Amino acid sequence: MTQLSSSSDVPSMGRRQFMNLLTFGTVGGVAAGALYPVIKYFIPPSAGGAGGGVVAKDALGNDIVVSEYVKTHLAGDRSLSQGLKGDPTYLVVKEDLSIESYGINAICTHLGCVVPWNPAENKFMCPCHGSQYDSTGKVVRGPAPLSLALAHAEVTDDKVSLTPWTEEDFRTGEDPWWA
Repeated sequence: MTQLSSSSDVPSMGRRQFMNLLTFGTVGGVAAGALYPVIKYFIPPSAGGAGGGVVAKDALGNDIVVSEYVKTHLAGDRSLSQGLKGDPTYLVVKEDLSIESYGINAICTHLGCVVPWNPAENKFMCPCHGSQYDSTGKVVRGPAPLSLALAHAEVTDDKVSLTPWTEEDFRTGEDPWWA
């Protein structure tokens, strides 16, 4: 007669469950570590801060200091700065050599070209397909379907701070399409 094996040959259920838990925990941890950057890539960053405002920058990436800026720009001048989301944004100098309370996003609403200011015509004229915008960025000639986006421009501590424009568009009387 053969004798049955003793209970020490068969692992106890507690040990088997522990090994399974350890194995699946390790595999799950490695998978989560590998998936974290992939998932993080697809979640857009939040605007953060109070209102998501930024200080306008010049072409070299320096903050625009208003007292110096108005010395080199004439009344009615529109010049590019780096604005919200890094988009090129026009700052407008008023007749009293102060900064207008709004900035004009320079991205054409037709195909995304940067729209230059044409002082001889007193309007923005897109070189790509001929869209034209008046001095406030309102579309006056297509094929662009919409006016240029706006941003609030506020002078704080001698620097221009740009914040998102979310209220009614003063040029059209409608809700802003970009908000």
